[in-house]
Amino acid sequence: MTFTLSTAAAAVSAPQDGIAPTPVTSLEGIVERARAAGVRWRALPLASRMTQLEGVAVRLKEETARLGAIASAEMGKPIAEATGEAKYCADRFVEDLQSIANALAPYTRSDERTISTIAFDPFGVVAAITPWNFPILILQQSVLPALLAGNAVVAKPSEVTPRVAAAYYSILNEFLPQDLLMVVFGDGEQGRALVASSVDLIVFTGSRNTGAHIAAVAGKRLARVILELGGKDPMLVLDDADLVRAADFAANNSFRNAGQVCVSTERIYVDRSIARAFEHALVERAAMLKVGDPSDPATTIGPMSSARQKAIVQSHIEDAVKRGARVLFGGRPQAGNFVEPTVLAGVDHTMKIMREETFGPVACIMEVASIDEAVTLANDSPFGLGAAVFGADEARAMLVAERIETGMVGVNQGCGGAKGCPWVGAKQSGIGFHSGPEGHRLFAQLRVLSRKKSN
Repeated sequence: MTFTLSTAAAAVSAPQDGIAPTPVTSLEGIVERARAAGVRWRALPLASRMTQLEGVAVRLKEETARLGAIASAEMGKPIAEATGEAKYCADRFVEDLQSIANALAPYTRSDERTISTIAFDPFGVVAAITPWNFPILILQQSVLPALLAGNAVVAKPSEVTPRVAAAYYSILNEFLPQDLLMVVFGDGEQGRALVASSVDLIVFTGSRNTGAHIAAVAGKRLARVILELGGKDPMLVLDDADLVRAADFAANNSFRNAGQVCVSTERIYVDRSIARAFEHALVERAAMLKVGDPSDPATTIGPMSSARQKAIVQSHIEDAVKRGARVLFGGRPQAGNFVEPTVLAGVDHTMKIMREETFGPVACIMEVASIDEAVTLANDSPFGLGAAVFGADEARAMLVAERIETGMVGVNQGCGGAKGCPWVGAKQSGIGFHSGPEGHRLFAQLRVLSRKKSN
């Protein structure tokens, strides 16, 4: 199985694509321009801020195809997925605004002597540093609650996907006061300068190592942070699991977006009694995937986002094979930035691929003798973002899920919760969280205003 690097995929190798990096020396001035623009914005009632942003939804719907095409060309996501991401953001834009506004609305509590109002005030300037793997969705999740809370925003998208970010932010800026939403382009140099600037809240989605650096720098001046960091998500397949359902989930969650998803399934622990059958089912599904040109609507897996990301994935596969892993499917070097969907068995925790974030289309299967062993191995990681447990006895599977040390766990499904739930990581997979009322409120300073009850 050999693939050719297409013209669309080749665009990934030129991430800036004509967008010049923002001079680092101008960063503090940009933050102060945003801060000045935020003075009037924060004085507006919450309902007025919401009304001003509602028109964005119509423009996003008009630009769905264009945004999807840009994202696909920049980072290699199949065009159907990239367009679907843009459509999802457009379709739920007004709903997101309403849920954020509901979360940020003041409310009261009282006792026999006191009436207190709990309100949510803007911090000032929010730095939103976003990744390339969901270059539209994570922009929206990071910026909307910040703006609706009354903050100004300085955004720095990934250097891999600057054009789709520029297109998205230009739509928002059609409806916002000048300088309220500023955009900084560049790589780690610009990111570090923004983190070290006078911003009041730093919202970051990306690697654990970068998140640790941000936390250390922010901690020196006690700036607030919301950090969604890496994952090494486990999947537990119990002895009574529906193998068709489990294999379908494993294939989709390990391989979608070429495995470049923070909650990709990267470690699969399967009861020994069903391991061979599960391996066969997963290989069957991997063989059905179409790898190729991301601009082809039939493609299900495009190239990796960069040569650097491909090299990480290939090094993990090679290390695992050297240490005794068996390649059940894929695993062969490919041209350009492509990596075959790969299924490995016989893996263990001495291998990098079971300890470090791979972020590639690789499913790793490890046999276990018991539920206790599976839980122990699943928890043997500094990461704690998401997990999944598959088993026909749902009550038993729920008890197993409660023992997994992650912020989100799905039973016979992915880890994402019902509408309105936050997206949250445990351990070293995050500080703070986003989405849902609990997440939206982290973009604002909580204030309690109290008075005595009248007699």
